Amino acid sequence: MGFHAARHEAYGMRKNIGYIVAGFSFLYGIAGLLWTFTGKGYPFGTGDPYLDGAGDAAFDLNILGLTTHDGAAPYIAGLGFLGAIVAFLMARGAGRGATRGVLLALGWIYAAGLTVVVQDYRPLMMVAYTPIIAVGKAFFGWPEGVGWSQVVPWATVNLLLLMLAGAGFAITAIMYRRRTGNAINLVRFGRPAVITAMIVPLIYAATRWIWALGWGLGLDPEMYRRGQEEGLWLAGASLASMGIGGAILTLGLLRPWGERFPRWMLGLAGKRVPINLAVIPGVLVGVLTLSAGVMYIRMAISQGIGDKWMTNAPETLWPLWGLGLIVGAIAYRQRRLATEAAQEAEAVNEVKAAKQAHAATALTNATALTNPNANTAQPTPAAKAAG
Repeated sequence: MGFHAARHEAYGMRKNIGYIVAGFSFLYGIAGLLWTFTGKGYPFGTGDPYLDGAGDAAFDLNILGLTTHDGAAPYIAGLGFLGAIVAFLMARGAGRGATRGVLLALGWIYAAGLTVVVQDYRPLMMVAYTPIIAVGKAFFGWPEGVGWSQVVPWATVNLLLLMLAGAGFAITAIMYRRRTGNAINLVRFGRPAVITAMIVPLIYAATRWIWALGWGLGLDPEMYRRGQEEGLWLAGASLASMGIGGAILTLGLLRPWGERFPRWMLGLAGKRVPINLAVIPGVLVGVLTLSAGVMYIRMAISQGIGDKWMTNAPETLWPLWGLGLIVGAIAYRQRRLATEAAQEAEAVNEVKAAKQAHAATALTNATALTNPNANTAQPTPAAKAAG
């Protein structure tokens, strides 16, 4: 498949995301109505087992932590139906002038609200720990007494679905802006964004491995001892190791092996790295990290860091990590698309030039065959007079 064909196919897929988001938002509006009248399955505040009973601290963990189904669900229903209209109109490319500005503003408000404002750290924990727990349960029977309903509870799944919907709103808004205006070029911000997205997880990993290796720096001794007995610090170090691996992969957004598979990858060596293979994971991890980091900042503002600086301070840097990943991944995509478009245009021009040269050569040869004397020099009138 050629570059332009692949790009056109990808454009069509992204265009359909708007309709998918509109459908999800409409269904969520219906769910809001059901929660309003029944309260069954309400996934926030008093309907969230993780937050119910936490008192005022529930708000620090999640901005909807103190809500009730009869108080918040009607607004959720209204916002769901409004979001469906906004996403549908953007997917259709409707609106000009002030209407276009309103749709874009609403689209980005939904994107920010769903991916950051209503979120906490649980979607990140679920995505990060699920593979670790899956391996632990399959091979070591660890952790004991923990079922899958505890690893992937409905309230957390709901947050993850909302996060994906928010990402969908962002993509829809970007596509809508491109159809009705100019795209924003982030290429020049790519390098500093990637460097930032590498430094922050390394800082976080250093603190967690210090604990896992036997130093309770910044922790209460009794708390550290209990954590050792429960394997808490080892689990934290495992998560931190994923961050280190992510930092290495993030470097690929700047290096040649992020565009062509390296030689040691048998069967793939030298082949083109699909752009979305780097962009989609980068953006998703960036959104997960950003949302969790905002929660930690909210907790730090409300409760303060105090003597828990080693525990909480590194997480307050996570928004920089998340934003760095998102901007770095988008900049990588824009750079790759521009480079490959230029390469294909150059290749097309070379083919055209070769065809023109071949046609000229064929014409010359045909002329020589049909008129052998066509290229013989004829004497000038002066030469004839001299003769």
